[in-house]
Amino acid sequence: MSNFNQRVFGCAIVRAINANYNADFTHQPRTLPNGVCYATDKALKYLIKNYLLKQKENVFYFKRLNKDFQPLRLEDAYNEMFKGREKPSKAIVAKDLLSCLDIRCFGATFAMKAKGGDNIAISIHGPVQLNHGINIWKENNIYSEQIMSPFADKEDSNASTLGRQSKLQEGHYLHHISVNPKNLDEIVRLSGATPLSVDDIDKLKGALCLGATYFDSSAKAGIDNEALVWVTLAEGAKSVLPTFNNLIKLNKIDNKVVLDLTDLTSAVERLGNDVASVEIYYLTESVKVINAHSKTMFFDISSGKEIKKS
Repeated sequence: MSNFNQRVFGCAIVRAINANYNADFTHQPRTLPNGVCYATDKALKYLIKNYLLKQKENVFYFKRLNKDFQPLRLEDAYNEMFKGREKPSKAIVAKDLLSCLDIRCFGATFAMKAKGGDNIAISIHGPVQLNHGINIWKENNIYSEQIMSPFADKEDSNASTLGRQSKLQEGHYLHHISVNPKNLDEIVRLSGATPLSVDDIDKLKGALCLGATYFDSSAKAGIDNEALVWVTLAEGAKSVLPTFNNLIKLNKIDNKVVLDLTDLTSAVERLGNDVASVEIYYLTESVKVINAHSKTMFFDISSGKEIKKS
């Protein structure tokens, strides 16, 4: 299995239509002080990990329940996934953790008392970093509506319970992505663990293309993976690209989303031969991409099939 040794810059765009992609603790869509809607990186990571789990991948940081429907403690989750570890060393624990795809991608802060051993604390700097998603659509229209439960909230009540739910009319959340495989070099060397592979990156890209659409709930109905932009640098290249929030413009023409990549194309051209490839995955039926770099490869985000551009 080939190691992945190249750096990547990109972004994932998640569309929300009459939906609540990432609610705060008051059940409202999260907003910045200026009123612009946003979603945390954890919201996207949850969708990625949920998708990978359904594909039978090893994922460690995901809620698991015991027989009493209580969430497992960190130690319990480790002991359940890695059975028979008596007094494991830090190197063994690190190697175990890095056998999980989510930790090879996103890293981990891990602290537990090992079975029959000492306290173990490990910090793994993940090679894949996701930023908060910012709504790049010009409007942030949030609305609330009353909903009724079929059940009363107390004994002898003559009415059933009323509640509220809040949703965003339309949003297009852009999460900036960066990948630096060298973040794992030291811990891989010390533990003998598996490094990030080309296959891992392919699975991650699959989750970034499908994870939001795949997940369905009352709040997240109306959430879709809209686009993924993936700029891979040549091996050994030390160039950087700024956050893609400032490089991609979103407009609508005839009710179709238009992604204008003029600024991104200029930034990519400045890097010259440091750029190995540019890939764009998008919803072909509802999105149009304009002013992309001449060497860009286009793919349908739902099927992964390449789109030939004239």
